[in-house]
Amino acid sequence: MQAQTSYVECQVAIAASPETVFSFFTDPVKMVKWQGIAARLSPEPNGEFWCDLEDGVVMSGTFVELDPFKRLVFTFGWEGHPVVSPGSTQVEVLFDDAPEGTLLTVRHHGLPAEEQEMHKGGWTFYLENRLVIAAAGGDPGPHRKPGM
Repeated sequence: MQAQTSYVECQVAIAASPETVFSFFTDPVKMVKWQGIAARLSPEPNGEFWCDLEDGVVMSGTFVELDPFKRLVFTFGWEGHPVVSPGSTQVEVLFDDAPEGTLLTVRHHGLPAEEQEMHKGGWTFYLENRLVIAAAGGDPGPHRKPGM
C-alpha cells in the first residue's frame, strides 16, 4: 500500500540560476511577469504575499520562511473563497541547483481534497507555461488564467 502525500507537488526545470528564479517569488515586478496583474510582496517573515491574478481573483497570505536561493515558505489562500481562505494553506518552494539552471519544486500543503486537483493544475500551468519562460529571460505574453 502506497502512502499518500499530504501536499500537491509540481516540479519544473528552469534555465536560470536559483538566485534568478527566487527573485520571481520575491520581487513584485518579476512576479507579474509570470503570475497576475498586480503584486505586493514583502519578502520577510510575516511580510505580505499578495497577487491579483485578474478580475479580482486575489491570492494572499504572508511569508513564513526565507532561505535565499534555496527555500521559501508562504501562507496562501483566496480572498473571498469559502474553503481556501487567505493564509489557510502553506506553499513551500525549493530551489535546487541543476546542470542547466534550477530544479524548482513547489509543494502546496493543507489543501482540502476537493481543491487539490484544481490547485495542482494552476501551479502546473503557471510554472510550465509562464515561469519557465519569464525566469529564463523570455516573454510569456500577457497574463491569462489557466484554461483561457
